Amino acid sequence: MQYGMIIDLEKCVGCHACTIACKAEWEVPVESGRNWVKRLGPSLVKGEMASTYYPGLCNHCADPVCVPECPADTEEVTFIDAKTGKTVVEEVAATWKDPFDGTVQIDKARCLGCGACVDVCPYNARYINPDLTDDVSEDGKADKCTYCKPRVEAGSEPACVQTCITGARIFGDLSDPKSEVSQYVKNGAKGIEPVDGNLGPNSLYYGKAKDISLLFDTSTPELADLGMVRRRAMLASLKRSATKSIRNVGLIGMAGAILAASSNDKESNKG
Repeated sequence: MQYGMIIDLEKCVGCHACTIACKAEWEVPVESGRNWVKRLGPSLVKGEMASTYYPGLCNHCADPVCVPECPADTEEVTFIDAKTGKTVVEEVAATWKDPFDGTVQIDKARCLGCGACVDVCPYNARYINPDLTDDVSEDGKADKCTYCKPRVEAGSEPACVQTCITGARIFGDLSDPKSEVSQYVKNGAKGIEPVDGNLGPNSLYYGKAKDISLLFDTSTPELADLGMVRRRAMLASLKRSATKSIRNVGLIGMAGAILAASSNDKESNKG
């Protein structure tokens, strides 16, 4: 199975119902977004006037560049197929591609908040949520569209799909040739590949040729400089380790002071 989403540009009216629904469903900070809608045009495309929208989100790529860049320690995770109950055990870091439904997910508990996956995503589909803090990261954790995995597993649709007033968003199994999303692919729906990239995006676009051309001409990204991303991740990791060490030293010093004070009290009572 490979879940995917079709954005039918002929139906999208740019109302932002999808972005509002996503924020409400996942408590996304006002200044951030798991998805977005950008207006494109009007522009002249091959002698024709084109005007459309770019509703964007995580592409849940077939070969996601974000997954191998996660520096968190790997952990053995048992994945369960919601439909068949079949299980698969894999070693994964804090972000991974689900072996059963093809979605790309994040383990917030293990995310280091280093931003490596955010920096490496060519679509800018990830962000650091400052509200997701804990002892692992005081600056927040990575967040993104999950194709509303909990909703889908419960038999519902992603919030953005359910809320779309024109039915411009279609969600389903791309590996099922009879699914509606597969029919769109047969009719020409395609994903936005980065320049010199081959990631296999599974959020796909369908529309008039001139509008698709405008979308791809204005919104095709470039792959990130992996060397720079890895250096930033390493520096973030060092900073985190230093902060943790300082905190631990402080706690040890405090514990020592408490023990010393307790010992002095006991000596005083003996006297």
